[in-house]
Amino acid sequence: MSFESVSQYFDQVGLGNRVKHFDESSATVLEAAHALDCEPEHIAKTMFFLVDDEPVLIVMAGDAKVDNKKFKQEFHKRPKMIHSDEVESYIGHAPGGVCPFMTNDGVGIFLDNSLKRFEVVYPAAGDDHSAVELSLSELNNYTHADHWVDVCKGWQNEAI
Repeated sequence: MSFESVSQYFDQVGLGNRVKHFDESSATVLEAAHALDCEPEHIAKTMFFLVDDEPVLIVMAGDAKVDNKKFKQEFHKRPKMIHSDEVESYIGHAPGGVCPFMTNDGVGIFLDNSLKRFEVVYPAAGDDHSAVELSLSELNNYTHADHWVDVCKGWQNEAI
């Protein structure tokens, strides 16, 4: 998969104008925030794990970290990150551009509650120089997320 396939997907649903491509890298939360001129917590970073050998994506706020205990409560397994050289074969996107759109079949997608503080978030759009601007309802709709989870820590606990 690639930026082109994600961009085409959003063109088809009428949101192509929300997809951004940058001259500078957006591979990390800080780089993406700089490219978008926003606070890092508004970046919807996508982390990749294996649960019972099945790929799982957790989309979380840029200032959140996976809480091993909460992850195990939700998935009944400890989080096991996918090794960087296997990410593209499991997910369909290379590290730095992993996003919850246009993934390989069988990838579970979950949205973390840490995102619920924001009206708009910016996940990657298929490569390490891209992002897409989405409301939370659009993120939920266009990721075809399994459901919302509470598996993160490190972000300020504001009213959700």
